[in-house]
Amino acid sequence: MAEAANIAAILLAAGTSQRFGSDDKLLAPLAGEPLALHAARRIVELAPRRRIAVCRDDQDALARLLAAHGFEIIANPHPEHGLSRSLACGIAEAARGPDMAAMVCLADMPFVGAGHLRKLIARFDAVEAPVVASTNGDATMPPALFARALFEKLRSGEGDRGGKALLAGAALVHANADELADIDRPDDLPG
Repeated sequence: MAEAANIAAILLAAGTSQRFGSDDKLLAPLAGEPLALHAARRIVELAPRRRIAVCRDDQDALARLLAAHGFEIIANPHPEHGLSRSLACGIAEAARGPDMAAMVCLADMPFVGAGHLRKLIARFDAVEAPVVASTNGDATMPPALFARALFEKLRSGEGDRGGKALLAGAALVHANADELADIDRPDDLPG
């Protein structure tokens, strides 16, 4: 049975934010703090064995902010290659540890609560449910939990669909659409 204490939580925070404009969306203010910090705090609250953040640069402002919250920082030197490249970087780092699974969270999903992350862990079973994903009833999406046996497959994905094929057969944990909303454009931020 999975517990937070035997998983690695991976925060993907290396996107190019093309639809957001010239500003770094992950540093955009939301409720008085940088957008990415909301997702990071939920991971800290979950208390996994390891907290890994994949950033564009291991020395930029976002990386320093996440490191200050106990995240190991992994640089993705090629974020233009899509989400799968960041996923591969994070999974490669998780594979170096003893964890039985990796939980993948997106830094631009600030409304996901720690309660939802705990439900993903509770639903996980390395044999019966090796992939557990979130759903709003319409789509299957991160946050998602992947058994260690799937790490190699996750490392070989391409483009923005690295783990998408594995999500197709996932056990699902429902959350409302507001909780699973992501921020892509400046007008996605609540006023």
